[in-house]
Amino acid sequence: MLIDCGTCQVRGAACDDCVVTALLGPPTELELDDVEQAAVRALAEGGLIPPLRLVPIVTQRESTATLCRHQMG
Repeated sequence: MLIDCGTCQVRGAACDDCVVTALLGPPTELELDDVEQAAVRALAEGGLIPPLRLVPIVTQRESTATLCRHQMG
């Protein structure tokens, strides 16, 4: 999982209650592997840290590519 705060739709509004800010301050980009994602999820579900609030911005190009893959696959 690549967390790029610069492409988050709720950047600013949700940063104060996001795990990224809680752990590192507001970075511009963070990459978590599967084990790290599971650890963050477990800590958030246990109420020890806030959950990840990332809401990626989907560009028109990405949206069209996803739609085409779903229609062809």
